[in-house]
Amino acid sequence: MRVSKLFMSTQREVPSDAEIVSHQLMLRAGLMRKAAAGIYSYMPMGYRAYRKVEAIVREEMDRAGAQELIMPAVLPAETYMASGRWEKFGPEMFRLKDRSGRQFCLGPTHEEPFTEAVRDTIRSYRNLPVTLYQIQHKYRDEKRPRFGVVRSREFVMKDAYSFDVDEAGLDKSYLNMKEAYCKIFDRCNLDYILVDADSGAMGGSGSQEFMVKSAVGEDAIAYCPACDYAANEEKAPCPEVKKPEGVEMLPIEKIETPHVKTIEELMRPHLPRRSFITSMARSWPLWSVATGRSMRPSSVTSLMLPK
Repeated sequence: MRVSKLFMSTQREVPSDAEIVSHQLMLRAGLMRKAAAGIYSYMPMGYRAYRKVEAIVREEMDRAGAQELIMPAVLPAETYMASGRWEKFGPEMFRLKDRSGRQFCLGPTHEEPFTEAVRDTIRSYRNLPVTLYQIQHKYRDEKRPRFGVVRSREFVMKDAYSFDVDEAGLDKSYLNMKEAYCKIFDRCNLDYILVDADSGAMGGSGSQEFMVKSAVGEDAIAYCPACDYAANEEKAPCPEVKKPEGVEMLPIEKIETPHVKTIEELMRPHLPRRSFITSMARSWPLWSVATGRSMRPSSVTSLMLPK
C-alpha cells in the first residue's frame, strides 16, 4: 500500500497529557488514538506492531506445548464469588448488571473461568498435565491511568494456566513457562530482570515478575549484582540490622542545612561517599510467571552505614 493511501494522522505538537517519551511518540506517530483516560484505539501502523509482538508470544507459547483458546470478556459474578475474589478485587473490577439484574464483570483476570473449563472437561488425571493460554482483553478500573498503554483501563494480556497432577508436575510446568517467557523477551530485545514478587489478589504460593529497568518506572525492586538476588519491595525481606561488636554508634545530631538542595550536597561535608549505598531501583513489570501483578510508587532508598 502507498503511504498516501495509509489511514493515519501524525501530530506536530506533544499532547499535554503524555508524560513519557514512548506515550508521546506513539500518539505523534499516529500509532494509536486516545478514546478516554486509559483507553486507546490502535491505528493501522500501531496494530501492525501489535500483531508482530502477538505473533512472537504465540509462537513461543505454542512451542512450549501450550494450547490457545479464548474466554469471554464479560463474566458472571458467580464465577468470582465462588473463589471469594468478587469482593477482594474491590473498585478495580468493572461491574455491571444485565436487564434482569444479574451481576457480571469485565474480566480483570481469568483464573476462575479456566479452572471451571478444566473441571468440566478433564475426566481423568491421565489427561494431565495441560497448559492453556489466551491473548485477551482485560479490564481494570485503575484509579489513575497514566503512561499511555503501560497503565491503562483496557489492555491486552497473554495469560496462561497449567493444570498438573502433583507439585512436581507444577514445578516442571512453571519452569517451562519461565523458559518460554525468557525467549519472548529475548526476541523482543528487552533488558529484563526476573524478581521474586508478592502474589497479591491473584493468589498462589509463589510468584516471579519479569521487569525492565526504567527511569519512569513505578515499581521499586531490591537487587544484588553479586548474587543475582532480586525482589520487589513487597517481597524483599528487611532483616533487623544488628549493632556490630566493638563499634560505637554515634549519637544522632541535628545539622543545619541552609541552601542545601540535594542529598549529594548534604553528605559531602560530613560523610565519605562510600557511607551511602543505593538499595532500590526503578522498574516496570513486564510479565508475571504464575500469578502476581504490582504497580506501586517507585522509590530510591539510601542506607547509611555506621563508621
